[in-house]
Amino acid sequence: MLRSCMTLSLVLTFAVSLSAADPVSLFDGKTLSGWEGKEEWFRVEKGAIVAGSLEKAIPNNEFLCTKEEYGDFELTLEAKLVGKGTNAGVQFRSQRIPNHHEMIGYQCDIGSSPNRSIWGSLYDESRRKVFMAEGPADEVAKSVKSGEWNRLKVRCQGPRIQIWLNDLQTVDYTEKDDAIPQTGIIGLQIHAGPEAEASYRNLQLKKL
Repeated sequence: MLRSCMTLSLVLTFAVSLSAADPVSLFDGKTLSGWEGKEEWFRVEKGAIVAGSLEKAIPNNEFLCTKEEYGDFELTLEAKLVGKGTNAGVQFRSQRIPNHHEMIGYQCDIGSSPNRSIWGSLYDESRRKVFMAEGPADEVAKSVKSGEWNRLKVRCQGPRIQIWLNDLQTVDYTEKDDAIPQTGIIGLQIHAGPEAEASYRNLQLKKL
């Protein structure tokens, strides 16, 4: 009987290890392999993906996108925004709009609006065009390290979307519209506007 219990325990442990996906790196730190976008606006510098320019304005929103789609996942990364421009973001469960520079789908926002920080907010890009959820303004402002690296975590499981900024949870949102896709690509954005650079590094994704 003891041997049977030990065997069952080993089988269950092995099954759990198979079902638990390990995090994988979406960026090798050297090349843009696995991604697609305009080389004019995206490059690799010092182990990070750098989007935009500090020497010229950005005429359109630009995105560097994964070639693979993801549904339920936990994405962690570090991001930094510098320059005159004040907006960038990470698209997820999104798609490129055909024959257009824009994307459609959810975005974890980076940056600020005229009256508040929007780091870690959930925006619906090119679809409802509104913030679906935002963190507490005072706590977000205290948590953001301006001009420095900030940690972001995006967790999607079914209709539930959660976002953390430097360990502060900013979003816990459940999508009520069943027509909204729960799969899509991931895109790193630099927003149209004045000179700015958004940098991204340590992108790790765990499928759920």
